[in-house]
Amino acid sequence: MRSAWRTPDSATLRAVVVMCLSVLVIGASYGVAAHSAGLALWQIVLIATVVLAGSSEFVFVGVLAAGGVPVVAALAGLLVNTRNFGYGLAVGKHLRGLPEMVLGAHLINDETAAMTTAESEPRRARAAFLLCGSGILVCWPVGAGLGALLGSSVARPETLGLDAAFPALLAALAVPALRTRTTWAAVAVGGAVAIASTPFLPAGLPILCALAGFAAVEAVRSLLPRPAPTPPRTLVGSDAPR
Repeated sequence: MRSAWRTPDSATLRAVVVMCLSVLVIGASYGVAAHSAGLALWQIVLIATVVLAGSSEFVFVGVLAAGGVPVVAALAGLLVNTRNFGYGLAVGKHLRGLPEMVLGAHLINDETAAMTTAESEPRRARAAFLLCGSGILVCWPVGAGLGALLGSSVARPETLGLDAAFPALLAALAVPALRTRTTWAAVAVGGAVAIASTPFLPAGLPILCALAGFAAVEAVRSLLPRPAPTPPRTLVGSDAPR
């Protein structure tokens, strides 16, 4: 992993630092919510370290706060986290060897997937994933612990605009990946599905439904006729090598 520190350029490093600092702030808001739901400090930090998935943890805490039993809360969080399967398909090709894949399975999330897919060169994509994942592995539990200690003093972090800052950062990272009309079509269909399902599904599930956009575009592409390959040019006359 040492080579990962030398591969990314300064812009990627800045993006990783900003991402990790944002995760630290959002982790604090999660810690406040978890503290309000009745979880102890050690439980909040342990869950943040072992699960390492903000959406799942927020769903888990939300179910507990609403009076649900822990088993149901854990199953709801696990269901939300199934979207990481799709992220793993996109990121796994950049990892080397079984140990790195095992570590990558723990580090995969919305943020690391966004950082990785924004890089077009494989070595830089791997470095961005490992660096961002390592930073989040530290910043998310630390932020959760700070939020738990702050308790009710930051009971409504949305009043500071923190809830809008994180999605805006993810959007800025995702935009460079929209290089083709196919990608734009998949995003448009997936976004429409996510927006339409938001009023009816628990938090986190509309994101999973958005994967239907990519499935729909691939289905349409499979039905379209493929262009005939261009025949090789035959060199004759003055074009032929002498």
